[in-house]
Amino acid sequence: MKKQIYLLLSLLFVFIIAGCGNKESNNGVENALQQTDSQIEQSTDYEQEGSEAKKQESEIIASEPEQEPDMETNILVVYFSATGTTKPLAEYATEILNADLYEIVPEDPYTEADLAYYTNGRADQEQNDSSARPGISGSVENIEQYDTIVLGYPIWHGQAPRIISTFLESYDFSGKTIAPFCTSHSSGIGSSADNLHSLCSDSAKWVDGKRFESGTSKETMAEWLENVEIR
Repeated sequence: MKKQIYLLLSLLFVFIIAGCGNKESNNGVENALQQTDSQIEQSTDYEQEGSEAKKQESEIIASEPEQEPDMETNILVVYFSATGTTKPLAEYATEILNADLYEIVPEDPYTEADLAYYTNGRADQEQNDSSARPGISGSVENIEQYDTIVLGYPIWHGQAPRIISTFLESYDFSGKTIAPFCTSHSSGIGSSADNLHSLCSDSAKWVDGKRFESGTSKETMAEWLENVEIR
């Protein structure tokens, strides 16, 4: 009898322990499921936050105004400077007028011997021949966009170098304004500019030119440009 009671108690104890284990196992499954649901919710929250941030970023980018393209200038400063005397004045004019700059570069560069006065060198021969037209390397792109040409050159034997004639005969200056200036030790711009008029269309407007010495300041250049009708 005692053995039977003892056996029943043992079986009852086993059932109780098994029941507790199943409960803990079920609790473990429930906890795991709850953790998974929480992770899914957190992941969803992060995605929503990320989407919201991207949306706000897109709205900011869309609200930024587009940059307008740079406006084209209608003034072109053109210069020829075999010895470098005319170049800085042309650069001054370009800065003052916010213009474009074009250098007349000869196909056959002038040497020091070519420029020696009264040696019957190349420059002497060209200036003595009114039909001489030295070649130019390169060209002006979109010359039609410019309404005003500021033209700078040195004085050779009282006249503009013949390469200036080459330049003026290479384009159509109809309806454009041309403002010439020259550099020299003593000779004025005088007939050098007048003789260039016939190389352009009659509709080209020439304004009074100006002679400058070597080393002329930017302020002096600005003063002249303020007093001529070039805009």
